[in-house]
Amino acid sequence: MARTLVAAIGRAAAVLALAVTLVGCGVNNVPTLEEKAKASWSEVQNQYQRRADLIPNLVETVKGFARQEQEVLTAVVEARAKATQVMIDASKLTDPAAVKAFQDAQAQLSGALGRLLAVSERYPDLKSNQNFLALQSQLEGTENRIAVARRDYIESVQAYNTELRTVPGRWIAGWLYPDAKPMATFTATPENQAPPKVSF
Repeated sequence: MARTLVAAIGRAAAVLALAVTLVGCGVNNVPTLEEKAKASWSEVQNQYQRRADLIPNLVETVKGFARQEQEVLTAVVEARAKATQVMIDASKLTDPAAVKAFQDAQAQLSGALGRLLAVSERYPDLKSNQNFLALQSQLEGTENRIAVARRDYIESVQAYNTELRTVPGRWIAGWLYPDAKPMATFTATPENQAPPKVSF
């Protein structure tokens, strides 16, 4: 009886030692980094939603001062509608085409917003309106938050993808997480690399 107790304790100690060794060698890195990347993506979407929520108020404020700019206002409203329809959940982050479609819709909205803000330069009364100034400031702050959220997402995806491609993460993913696939990241679109053109 004492021998079986000693053997059971020995087996339990061996299992515990194996578990500690596996945890120490990074067996949980793949799911941990994947969840961090998904959380970062949620923050990207959160900031884009914040921007989408600000746009109707901005459009209405500009509309009150610049009714003749209906084409620009319509372009912003349509771009916002399209951007809010193109959503991507965390399970599709491994699909580069889905991420690109999301990016393209957001880039189109960014371009339309840029044209809307350029319109404001033509209307001194609008530029001095407190509502417009407050909305413009909130929009600028949101654009900064979007940039930070995208940077954090890019860094999280880089860490996750690196874990999937390097040893021992590659082996651990192959053995324990065979469904783990690299995630897509943001890429700068050519039109966003050039400064916006403002003409009067």
